Amino acid sequence: AFNNLRTQIGFLFQGSALYDSMTVRENLEFPLRKFPEYTHKSEQLVLEALESVGLKNAIDLMPEELSGGMKRRIALARAIILRPKIIIYDEPTTGLDPITSKEIIELMKGIQQKFKTSSLIITHDMDCARVISNRMILLIDGINYIQGTYKELAASKDKKVQEFFK
Repeated sequence: AFNNLRTQIGFLFQGSALYDSMTVRENLEFPLRKFPEYTHKSEQLVLEALESVGLKNAIDLMPEELSGGMKRRIALARAIILRPKIIIYDEPTTGLDPITSKEIIELMKGIQQKFKTSSLIITHDMDCARVISNRMILLIDGINYIQGTYKELAASKDKKVQEFFK
């Protein structure tokens, strides 16, 4: 039951969390090793995941050969390789330049639409939240302070909420 649940959830870690001693291919194959039913089609899944993030040619590179944006895209490919229903993103744009951040945001939105995934995004990047979310929860002092659409929250008269939208 746990393994079945695990295949339904993908994770994109803040620092990408690629294994330095493994090639891109090996990094993407890693989650497949836990599930024998994927072994026979691992090559196909790796290529499809890389194609989804626009990095098919990076398959044999090592993580140190990748830029920050490429690492994030490879990590995203690894998050979608099992075709999860939910992807959890931990600060997906942190540490990226504004152009690369926009590319990652658009890629996340495209993956959400292509694979019909739900996304849970933990972020301080309000542009990311604006583009991707259909519902937001603002945490203030560790509490669910307010929730709603981006538009609703941006229009809030609450001073604490307004601070997020400056």
